[in-house]
Amino acid sequence: MTTRESMLLGLIGEGISASRTPRMHEAEGEFHGIRTTYRILDVTAPTRRGVDLGELVTAAVRMGFNGLNVTHPFKQRVLDLLDAVDPGAQRIGSVNTVVIGDDGTTTGFNTDVTGFARGFSEGLAGAATARVVQIGAGGAGRAVAFALAGLGVGELVIADVSAERAEGLASDIGAGVRAISMDELEEAVTSADGIVNATPVGMAAFPGTPCDTGLLDPRKWVADVVYFPLETQLLREARDKGCRTLDGSGMAVNQAVDAFELFSGVSASPERMRETFLSFGA
Repeated sequence: MTTRESMLLGLIGEGISASRTPRMHEAEGEFHGIRTTYRILDVTAPTRRGVDLGELVTAAVRMGFNGLNVTHPFKQRVLDLLDAVDPGAQRIGSVNTVVIGDDGTTTGFNTDVTGFARGFSEGLAGAATARVVQIGAGGAGRAVAFALAGLGVGELVIADVSAERAEGLASDIGAGVRAISMDELEEAVTSADGIVNATPVGMAAFPGTPCDTGLLDPRKWVADVVYFPLETQLLREARDKGCRTLDGSGMAVNQAVDAFELFSGVSASPERMRETFLSFGA
């Protein structure tokens, strides 16, 4: 891919006005001499309420956007709107990065998988992974589950408010993964080495915890994909229990690193993008 002189990018999602993604991309673009403008396309904004996802993607193409990031709740819905999907993202069934070609064609990728895996390896090195419970099987959850399977988790147990969605994800990954109902979550958490929250619970718009933190003990580790706030109620209470924890910054930064390269053709610096991310504070 030829390095661009400028880029127009956007993030499509719900309740994303405080996202740190725009500044990460703009600052990295500035370092490389690429004039980068990154727009928030929040469907909850007054001017976009009721706007269809397909309309937003089409409008971005027509307005000359070079790429889009896609977040909750559109990572699965966007697949059917694209001209092509990377085989890895197709298997996962979730897209968080869309590259728009100069001819207007759209290609979907998933950088959440590599983002979570890299963040986990850096932040929870040596953690026991014989039995891991993941809560959430949506767009982010699919990426996290594939990442955990790739990291060699012995048994991955997936719970979701939609039993059908959890079962579908477990089936797609295969051996070593099983789905449970939310009614079985308490027992699963009690016997797990680690717990991963792959739901929006913990965000400002979705307060609370995805499971009973009274079930946690110092032998367990807890990871969260939520990064706004960085310290969710789940992580705060897990730390109070003596658990090792992993916040959502690793996945957020590393997925952006990979997305930036797809958009620009230039390798991004994880250290520099993380510094930008953390400049917002906790």
